[in-house]
Amino acid sequence: MKNLTLRQLRVFAEVARELSFVRAAERLHLTPPAVTMQVKELEEAMGLLLFDRQGRKVSLTTAGEYFLVYARRVLATLRDAEVAMARLRHLDTGRLSIGMVATAKYFVPRMLVRFRDEHPGIETQLRVGANREELVRLLEAGDVDLAVMGRPPRELVCRAEPFAAHPHVFVAPPGHPILQSGHPPLSALAHYPMLVREPASGTRALMDRFFQDHRIEARIAMEMPSNETIKQAVMAGMGLSFLSLHTIGLELRVGELELVHVENSPVIRTWNVVHLQSRVLSPSAEAFRYFILEEGEHHLAAHDRPWLEPVAHATATPQG
Repeated sequence: MKNLTLRQLRVFAEVARELSFVRAAERLHLTPPAVTMQVKELEEAMGLLLFDRQGRKVSLTTAGEYFLVYARRVLATLRDAEVAMARLRHLDTGRLSIGMVATAKYFVPRMLVRFRDEHPGIETQLRVGANREELVRLLEAGDVDLAVMGRPPRELVCRAEPFAAHPHVFVAPPGHPILQSGHPPLSALAHYPMLVREPASGTRALMDRFFQDHRIEARIAMEMPSNETIKQAVMAGMGLSFLSLHTIGLELRVGELELVHVENSPVIRTWNVVHLQSRVLSPSAEAFRYFILEEGEHHLAAHDRPWLEPVAHATATPQG
């Protein structure tokens, strides 16, 4: 094993993560034959097959699963060494990988632009998890330095810091009968079809808990894998939905969607910036963590104000 190279370890780890030579090549900016050659040389050096290839299907062998543990340790140690050297240099440069749930993609890129204006030497990468579970896997594997998410993962030893309110609201297409009710009780929604996210979604978990707390059963018509698909379906008149307010700003402004001011809504949760406690944050990751803790609340409050203030005024108890 003394002839192993770091390049081979990186290629192996990427193929193991993607379970695809083609996708790994795209991620590494290499050609598929180059990736295949690196893995072949690694397997020859090991004297063991690390991947089981059956047509286009790729899976790890038992030896590959064991070796992946050690390969990740080596690569993580190298990243920690890079972080330590960067701290010694006190340079505002480096690489930063930010993971986020799909809902956060509506505001994190805008904040990242402002952050890069202040720190132009930092190279950034965004990774969007299809759902919360995938983002937790990215965080656990060390593929992202920080994660922006709602519920912090209980299954990992991590530090989660709330930085902004995260309202969730009910939406309907313009002209829907429910909009004539003013502030309907949640029970009124039981008569209408609901378009919802998949069970692994944090938004879905929050909606289910909200209905359960009020002992009402939602009339779920369809599950959809993305906020964008749900928005299009609601605008088409297929049903109502429960979404993060941070995903629908554009549609509210142009009148394609309207808020349903259900009693006891919006449902407020928090946004958190999360990182593993076992990993030392790089200077670039520390800089972004500080930035989002300082600026995140103001940025999102400005987005929410036009939609939440009218609700607050309408539901306030008259004085005198």
